Amino acid sequence: FQNASPPPPSPTPRFLITALLVLKAAPETSDPVILANASDVSHFGYFQRSSVKEFVVFVGRTVASRTPPSQRQSVQHEEYKVHAYNRNGLCAVGFMDDHYPVRSAFSLLNQVIDEYQKSFGEAWRSAKEDSSQPWPYLAEALTKFQDPAEADKLLKIQRELDETKIILHKTIDSVLARGEKLDSLVEKSSDLSMASQMFYKQAKKTNSCCTIL
Repeated sequence: FQNASPPPPSPTPRFLITALLVLKAAPETSDPVILANASDVSHFGYFQRSSVKEFVVFVGRTVASRTPPSQRQSVQHEEYKVHAYNRNGLCAVGFMDDHYPVRSAFSLLNQVIDEYQKSFGEAWRSAKEDSSQPWPYLAEALTKFQDPAEADKLLKIQRELDETKIILHKTIDSVLARGEKLDSLVEKSSDLSMASQMFYKQAKKTNSCCTIL
């Protein structure tokens, strides 16, 4: 008898969602306030992880501040997309890879906002500083919805998404106001440490910048 062939190795798990954030991005707010933040950066190199987390905050805040109320938009960069949905000043942002279906991503962000309002009501309107308190639901959603099929279940009951236009931007630069430069925002951002700013500049030179950007 011949020996049975060994089973094929298990596929490396894909990280379709890197981060989910909820922010206060009301018109009267000059700089969006982070209300909840969950991320999984374990698929990045150990020494990159802290910088990636900082860039998630920086990019999330940047995109949220440029997503008007009642608007959905996606910013694509290489194989990643940053999706944002601003519902009356409460904004959910998701960092997904390009394999995650766009409408599934927005059904998830819609669900995140629903759950946030169920948990905290309108208390977010008075928030003035970033919250460091973990919100268990967001961490659970980050794990559960790695499978887009789970988000598809939400899509079936969120019919309004079918009639809502989603604005797609090719790069993050296309979201910025005329005359704004990403490099300049990086230098001015209080979300990024000097180490992360250096990481951004060095990675940009070698054309291998943190995949979030």
